[in-house]
Amino acid sequence: MKLGMFTSGYQRNPLEHCFQDAKRFGYDFIELWGGRPHAFAPDLKAGEINEVKWLIDKYEMPVLGYTPEHNAYPYNFMIGSELQRQDAVSYLKLCLDMSKELGADFMLISPAHAGYLVTYDEIWDRLVRTIRELAEHAEKTGVKLVVEPLTPYESNVFKSANDLVELFKRIDSPFLYGMCDVVPPYVQHESIMTYIDKLGRKMYHMHIIDGEPGTDSHIVPGEGSIPLPELFKELKCAGYENTATLELVTGYINEPRLYARRAIDRVRTYMEEAGY
Repeated sequence: MKLGMFTSGYQRNPLEHCFQDAKRFGYDFIELWGGRPHAFAPDLKAGEINEVKWLIDKYEMPVLGYTPEHNAYPYNFMIGSELQRQDAVSYLKLCLDMSKELGADFMLISPAHAGYLVTYDEIWDRLVRTIRELAEHAEKTGVKLVVEPLTPYESNVFKSANDLVELFKRIDSPFLYGMCDVVPPYVQHESIMTYIDKLGRKMYHMHIIDGEPGTDSHIVPGEGSIPLPELFKELKCAGYENTATLELVTGYINEPRLYARRAIDRVRTYMEEAGY
């Protein structure tokens, strides 16, 4: 299993620190957060992609995944007018184009909150129309589109393995996949391993981090309540060999370098104990 560094928590540091540290600490790849000041897709299109490519080459550290900022201001394809939805779709198509230019294998999206007045029918109509458009563009770029369920503290749209199963029933695309961030199932009393059982070959990626009941906080491995050593043993037993990102986000933004090192040191120990 290859382990990636997520760069969101480094947004107060130069982007080069992410690549330096990924190399120094023993990460296998970067999952690049697509927000300013580092890798906002319109900025990449305007020429700043050349700096990212230079860092990829300098540190021999690939960007396997690109995760654009899109479930907060100003982009959220699940809320607002049709004009706003179309604007978000256009932005995410540009993100797919930039993913291709970066040499990324996949782009990750997560359907955010749709507001309090929408019905399930309205949610699923908008969700399917949007992801179908993006999947069709993904097929043109050759970049996989990976969809991530969120916690109920973040979204009322897409929160479980069953939501992914339903999405794949409605959209048949060879470039559309699912993934599991371990925090959403944990805080909802859903089994993490059911993602592998239910999604099969569509289970493409993971965000592995620690968590606590009652919050969407992403905590350094070993400092929350998720039994991660045992989880890695179960993943090994299930034959999971795809990628996993250690998704430290902004909770450690003051010292991302210290906690990025601690996270991978802990997880490498768990993996060794599990026989990876």
